[in-house]
Formats: sequence, structure tokens, C-alpha cells
Amino acid sequence: MTGRSGLAMRPGGAIPSPNIWDHPAVYEIENRAVDPDGVLWSALRTTAGGPDGSGWSGRDVLDLGCGSGFHLPLFAAEARSVTGVEPHRPLVALARRRTRRVGNVAVVEGAAQAIPLPDASVDVAHARWAYFFGPGAEPGLAELARVMRRGGTAMVIDNDATRSTFGGWFRRGYPSVDPDVVERWWSTHGWTRQSVDMGWRFESRGDLEAVVRIEFAPAVADEILGTHEGVEVDYAVNLWSRTF
Repeated sequence: MTGRSGLAMRPGGAIPSPNIWDHPAVYEIENRAVDPDGVLWSALRTTAGGPDGSGWSGRDVLDLGCGSGFHLPLFAAEARSVTGVEPHRPLVALARRRTRRVGNVAVVEGAAQAIPLPDASVDVAHARWAYFFGPGAEPGLAELARVMRRGGTAMVIDNDATRSTFGGWFRRGYPSVDPDVVERWWSTHGWTRQSVDMGWRFESRGDLEAVVRIEFAPAVADEILGTHEGVEVDYAVNLWSRTF
């Protein structure tokens, strides 16, 4: 099978991510640049809710498509338990090394289409840039519904291609993605959208340029870097959520 841009699906249905799978060190720079003022993180906490509005405090968290595990320690600081699920074996190894001294974190190899967790075992699920394009993600949503506890909340972050500087770049880089189709798909499946302005802020121009080059084809990256100055980018995302 093939996914977007003709990328071949791996066993289990995972579509390779050409950014983090091929360039994990540069993607680490991108993770550090994302949401410099904590706006998205605050929205996640509020959306996760919890019995007393404390987000994921004291609850069981799933980070689906956890990559190299960047967010696992952040959740683990307050959660009862955190499970990172990642289909790419080298990233599983990186995530395990990152969290080897964090006692309430487990990292397992697996795909969204077959989450290796029991039924009704998750209070808060987080998937960041793991369900970009809506249509085609139905098996993953069915698995989320299986593992979520009653009253639990799942949250998915993707790009808002309708606005912001990065949204314009995304439309140029991925013209086949129709944001109206994506929004209708999520809404039809019972998810609610919040639009969040989070931003990118890099420590150096070289870091920004390196990240742009793993996110876009060379011609698009050249155009972006030839017209955008500085180390900051206004960047809007959609935070999709559903309470089960």
C-alpha cells in the first residue's frame, strides 16, 4: 500500500515520516523550537480536563506516535503512567534511552492501527502530527476508541493550513491536502477543533534552515528560505479532541 506522496506503508499500516524517521537529530531541534511560549501545552492541559481540571495529573497517558520520546518526560512529571507507542524501531530505541530513568514510562513498538494496550486502559491520549490528513485514519480512530476509558479524552494535533505563515508554506508543500476535506472528516467522526497559535522560535538561523529542509521538498524549502528572514515563524495548528 502507499500513503501520501507515494510513500510505501510499513507492516501494521504505518506510513514512514521522512522528517523524524530520516533526520531524528534535526527533528529534535524542531521539537525544541515548537510552542516556545507554552500556548499549545496549556491548551492540551485544559482540553484533557480530568476530574478536577488538572489535565493528566494522576492519570494514565498514551503518547501515540511518540517518536524519540520528546514529550514523554513532560507528561510523566504529573501522570500516573505514560505509554509511548511508536512504529519505527530506531525511534523506539531513542525513546527508551531518553526515559530509562523515568519510572512511570514505558515505550512499546506498535502502530495506531493496532495499539498494543488493553481495552479501556487510557485516560488521556496525545498524538502530535501523527494523523495529518484525516481520511484514511479510520482504523487508528477505532483503536483509540477501544483503548480509551469512559470519560477519557483523546487529542490530535495537526497543521492548520488555512492561516499563518507556516500554513502558507504547508499549502505550497502539500497542495494535495484540502483543509476543508480534513476538517469535515474530523467533524464527521465526532471530534472538536480548537485553533491554536503556537509559533516556532529557533536558537539560530541555521537551525531554522535545517528544519525547513527536512519538512519540505528542496524547491519549496529554497523558496521559503529565500523569502523568510529571522528565526521565528508564526504557526497555527488544529487541536482536535474527543471525550469518550
